[in-house]
Amino acid sequence: MTQYIGRFAPSPSGPLHFGSMVAALGSYFQAKSQHGQWLVRIEDLDPPREMAGAASLILKTLESYGLHWDQDVIYQSQRHPIYQQQIDDWLDSGLGYYCQCSRKQIKQDGGFYLGHCRDKNLPATDCSVRLVIDTPVTQFVDQKHGIIDIPTDLAQEDFIIKRRDGLFAYNLAVVLDDIAQGITEVVRGADLIEPTGRQINLYRYLNHPEVKYLHLPLAINAHGDKLSKQNHAPAVDLANPKPVIILAMQFLGFSLPDDFQSANIEQMLAWGCQHWALSQLPSTLSAPCPF
Repeated sequence: MTQYIGRFAPSPSGPLHFGSMVAALGSYFQAKSQHGQWLVRIEDLDPPREMAGAASLILKTLESYGLHWDQDVIYQSQRHPIYQQQIDDWLDSGLGYYCQCSRKQIKQDGGFYLGHCRDKNLPATDCSVRLVIDTPVTQFVDQKHGIIDIPTDLAQEDFIIKRRDGLFAYNLAVVLDDIAQGITEVVRGADLIEPTGRQINLYRYLNHPEVKYLHLPLAINAHGDKLSKQNHAPAVDLANPKPVIILAMQFLGFSLPDDFQSANIEQMLAWGCQHWALSQLPSTLSAPCPF
């Protein structure tokens, strides 16, 4: 059997918040409960959105929470030539093409790209690159939630693999990186359900076996918005990790023993790995933040 390899892949747009720690712990428990590896990747694809020093702060936070990763940390900013080579291959084969459509035009068309540029043979100047999608992925199996349906209009889109501003698209980079790192299952927040079909398309185009997917419930605030750096979710406390670990484990469905607070961080994580089960996870895709 192939060894389980999972990962946690934050973007350095700010410090880790409670929602981030739920994803980190969920992916860690899933990997370690199967005696697998747990990798960390910094997804620094979008420099304008990054916060100076956030990448090192994220790694420091994980270490202070006892979440020690296997193998070296990969930074997407160091892998641009790999992404570009794949794009060039698809452009040469006709699976990729240049597109000049603006967001405004796509919005006017109903919010979905309708393939206006697919057969125009446009030059590269001031264009994004899209991938031809002839066989849409309209559903996938989530390890907790079962069959997830993807809206047909979204599934049929020729989606962007390189943005007009020259930045590489998340979907392309994440699949190429997961393949390179040997990831066998992706455990992440339910906010990333939507692009899963596109990522499965990429695995198929790359003739690589698809990974399994497990989407964890999102922590939402009092307004119903997910906790995020954009919504100014507070950073977790580096100096006092235990209360956050306890709250995150309860959020993930653990029934903790009465004396759990007296355990140290290493004991808490070891107990979590031993008692982790997908059946305990909430069946909803979101839940209120516990504080």
